[in-house]
This record gives sequence, C-alpha cells and structure tokens, in this order.
Amino acid sequence: MNKSHTHAFVNQLLVYTLVMICFSGSVGLGTVWLRHQISIAANRAKQLETRIAEVERHLAETTTEVEMEQGPEVLMRRNISWRLGLVQPQEPQVQRVGTDVVIALATKRNRGLFADSAVTPVVFRLGGSR
Repeated sequence: MNKSHTHAFVNQLLVYTLVMICFSGSVGLGTVWLRHQISIAANRAKQLETRIAEVERHLAETTTEVEMEQGPEVLMRRNISWRLGLVQPQEPQVQRVGTDVVIALATKRNRGLFADSAVTPVVFRLGGSR
C-alpha cells in the first residue's frame, strides 16, 4: 500500500508539473504575441507620423508657392505675358470699409434668420391663477 501511495504522489506531482509547464508556456507565448502586436502598432504609428510630416511639408511648400504667385510683381508679369490687359484700380473705384468685414457679412447673411421685427415678450406669472 505504501508503494501505491508513492506512485500516486509521483503521478500527481508529474501531472501538476506538466500543467505548470503548459501554463507557463502559454503565458510566455501570450507575452511574446502581445509584444509582437505592440511592435506592429508602434511601426504603424511611426509610418503614419512619417506620412503626416511628409504631407505637412508638401502643404507648406504648396502654400509658399501660392503666396509667391500672389505677389504684385508676379501678377504684373503674368498680366503682361498673358496679355490680359488688366490695370490697377483707380482711387474712385476703391471703396473703403470702416467696420469689421466679417461681422458685417455675417449680419447680412443671417438677417432673415431671426424675426427681429416680430418680438413678442413672454410674461411668467408666479403667483396665483390670474
């Protein structure tokens, strides 16, 4: 009977050892997989940051080119080379605006949005049933 108890103990110990090896192996494998996924996400983020920097650089270059083409001397050269016949506006043609243009245009755009002429006051009576 003593020998069977020893075999039972050894069998249990062997089973527990195998279970622990499998468990630690699965934890290790999960850790490696998780680190791999983190690495993939980090590489993708780095690629996106590189692409964003490239697009921002391209946008800055395009903005610079547009601003260079809007200079007065460039516009005059284009006018002459393309034979457009455009001339500078004379002072009587220029109309100066004294107020903020953005607010004036917003007011003009939203003029019919609210019925300003038909304002009806609302009176709340808190006391009694009058």
